[in-house]
Amino acid sequence: QVHLVESGGGSVQAGTFLTLTCITSGRTYGNYQTAWFRQAPGKEREFVASIRWVGGLADYADSVLGRFSVSTQNTKNLLYLRMTKLKPEDTAMYYCAGRYGYSDSHDAGEYEYWGQGTQVTVSS
Repeated sequence: QVHLVESGGGSVQAGTFLTLTCITSGRTYGNYQTAWFRQAPGKEREFVASIRWVGGLADYADSVLGRFSVSTQNTKNLLYLRMTKLKPEDTAMYYCAGRYGYSDSHDAGEYEYWGQGTQVTVSS
């Protein structure tokens, strides 16, 4: 069983930055993949970024490519999402998620483990 807890959200001005953190507890191994998703009010949950726990291969949604960076600190079971040049359209609840698989996935339905979310609000 894997347990995820996010933190670091807040209310910021457009153009600034935030770093989200996800603490992972429980046993993870080999082909574990972890990701960030977000969900704005009235919209579906959408993929933001993912990274493999082993090897560090990262993948990003086109909407955040070049602005967001995902990373891990495996020795401490930490996942980060550094968000720069924030835009009002980045406003959403951000979720940390995890799954086991050998192929990358942008599909929220394929992720088994979820955190409770942390709110990010960007004002213009």
